[in-house]
Amino acid sequence: MCNSLVPSDNPAQIRLRLEQTKDAVDYLIKSPSSPSFGNNRDLSLQLSRLSIGGSLNAAELLMLAGFLENVARIKNFGRIKKRNEDIIPQDSFKVNDGRDPKNSGDSNDTTITDGSSDAQDSVLQPFFEELLPLSDAASRIRSCILSEDEIADDATPALKSLRKKKATLEGRIHSQLQSMISGSCRTYLQDPVITQKNGHYTLPVKSEHKGSVPGIVHERSSSGFTLFIEPAAIVEITNQISETEKQEKEEIERLLAELSEQFFPYTDQLKRNCEIMTMLDFIFAKGSLALSMNASCPVMEESGSLHLRKARHPLLDRKKAVPIDIALDPDVKQLIVTGPNTGGKTVSLKTIGLLSLMAQAGLFIPAGDRSVLPVFDDIFADIGDEQSIEQSLSTFSSHMTNITDILKKAGGKSLCLFDELCSGTDPDEGAALAISILKELMQKKALCVATTHYSEIKLYALSTPGVINACCEFDVTTLSPTYRLLIGIPGKSNAFAIAKRLGLPDHMIDRARKLIDKDQESFEDVIASLEQKRIKMEQDEDLISDIKADLEKRLAAVQRQEESLEKRKNDLLADAGEEAEEILRNAKQIADEAIRYYRNFSGDVSMREMEEKRAMLRGEIDKSSLMASKKGRHKQAVTAEPSDQPATPENIKVNAPVRIISMNLTGTVSSMPDSKGFVQVSSGIMNIKAKLNDLVILPEGSASQPEEKKPQRSSYSRMGLTKSLNVGTEINLLGKTKDEALVELDKYLDDAYMAHIPVVRVVHGKGTG
Repeated sequence: MCNSLVPSDNPAQIRLRLEQTKDAVDYLIKSPSSPSFGNNRDLSLQLSRLSIGGSLNAAELLMLAGFLENVARIKNFGRIKKRNEDIIPQDSFKVNDGRDPKNSGDSNDTTITDGSSDAQDSVLQPFFEELLPLSDAASRIRSCILSEDEIADDATPALKSLRKKKATLEGRIHSQLQSMISGSCRTYLQDPVITQKNGHYTLPVKSEHKGSVPGIVHERSSSGFTLFIEPAAIVEITNQISETEKQEKEEIERLLAELSEQFFPYTDQLKRNCEIMTMLDFIFAKGSLALSMNASCPVMEESGSLHLRKARHPLLDRKKAVPIDIALDPDVKQLIVTGPNTGGKTVSLKTIGLLSLMAQAGLFIPAGDRSVLPVFDDIFADIGDEQSIEQSLSTFSSHMTNITDILKKAGGKSLCLFDELCSGTDPDEGAALAISILKELMQKKALCVATTHYSEIKLYALSTPGVINACCEFDVTTLSPTYRLLIGIPGKSNAFAIAKRLGLPDHMIDRARKLIDKDQESFEDVIASLEQKRIKMEQDEDLISDIKADLEKRLAAVQRQEESLEKRKNDLLADAGEEAEEILRNAKQIADEAIRYYRNFSGDVSMREMEEKRAMLRGEIDKSSLMASKKGRHKQAVTAEPSDQPATPENIKVNAPVRIISMNLTGTVSSMPDSKGFVQVSSGIMNIKAKLNDLVILPEGSASQPEEKKPQRSSYSRMGLTKSLNVGTEINLLGKTKDEALVELDKYLDDAYMAHIPVVRVVHGKGTG
């Protein structure tokens, strides 16, 4: 079936074939192991004999049982759950008129219709469902036939009885002969052993004692001194064994006939099993090929579009092959490929042709996903040198013979591939003839891909609608091809560069340069200039792409940071509000308790008790004040007054009074914003570098010296007046442990804040613990 596989030109038939391959790939990916078709044998002779009532021998029945067991395994393999996501979309084929595929004579096509719901879900599922394993019949064969030459003793009751009888008779013979060996016949024997000749049990008797042992002589030794005699005493028993063996053989033949008879009603289904197993083996071979090539399912269109993504020649090592991209719209009918020798032009040509043939044969193609190919009625190729001495054909004439035949048969749905069109003759005449052939194919609306070195054909492609240039890239710095196919620009042959790389002397190359036509040289220089500009544009595009990616990455990071800061701000404000409410509630409770206590004051209460109660209430107030100061500090760090004017590049100026929101410090601007938005602010003896969006503009005349924003009047602001008398601007933590230092530092910062000290110094150690 693989050898007879040919492409089809019927869209529905191509669709069915590709869907079969797609489902095979799907099953192979889902299954932990590949299906085995090793027991799929040619059973046509055996099935023909069964159909007319004949019987099969033991070997044939075992082969049939193995086949049916394989059928059962394949049917079970087909129960693998079909994955939901298809490898190719159902609408990949734009044309599907619902009619039956036309008969192309291809034996690889199946009878499954393309429009059924099962086919839309899985075109292979009906194959699996139609298989009939006949597992009971196969198990019966396995239990009765142990090997080609051995039938199980318990295959039938009669066979078991006959074999038991035969064993009993053989036991009697052995006992009789053993008694003769150890008794009166011992002196007449050459050796005290029992031998078997021609199916009869015998004793090796010395020739001179022939008359002493009555019986039938079955054989004589080569020396003549020994006669192998079957004693008369066991002849009758031997005859009984022969009769038993005859009955055993008849019973085995009856058993084989019975085992064969169970398949009589299923001969047609067995033939269908063979067909389906062979078809599935073939389809899964296509799926395995697709996986081994890392191929994808092409999208087949009749609109004429051809778009190959990262296409590779199927016979090249995919690890070394350079993929090519080819994109031709329906209005493009001709692609002219130019470039240096050994640059990959012919490989590109063959890749287009081979991938088109593979797709129309139902095979996946070694190209990227979503590659698009038209459905061609014919694919013609004129590639290689077919010169023949026998037929008096030169290189040019052999090509022209082939091209003439192509021109007669090409049509609107044909693909024509020409390698070095009209080469091998006078360049001027060859170029003119090639252009004439291309114009004729343009009138026929055939899709044409041609390679050439003729500059005239390059100009023809530049000036003719529906024709585009392409080139195989050549790296002039290394003097070697890159094998990349570039669509839209002509290529330079680079014959001089290649000749130099292959060792041709420089003076010969310089002489050749002087001999070429000036116009030709100018045209080639234009092409070279275009190529350099293209490379520069590609490099610029890569650089721009990298910069764009970096900017997008940075923008995303900034957005995430802004969102995080906004969330933190909202959380702090919410916490501050809740804390303030809690402090107010506690203060109200303390005040209410104090009022109730003093109202209920009587002469029975001593002054000492009153003082203790007053101290307790003061402690509660101090605790609430400390909590309020901490929360207020956070709130002041992230908020600004509603009347403050945010600083912007337009309203900021040197010596302008500003306030740093995060530090709650005032000062004057000493420098304008830099490129990163930072501003230098002078606050007393300090010079602070602050973000522009962290500043607010203060009214003119505001003090430029650092000062705290005047806090609102509260209970804890009065307490700060007394603390400021005792709190210094520096704390020394040298020699303390971490835990000691943290406790002391926390208390010191609270006291410094309560005392409204704007800047403090913390002297600490080196972190030794």
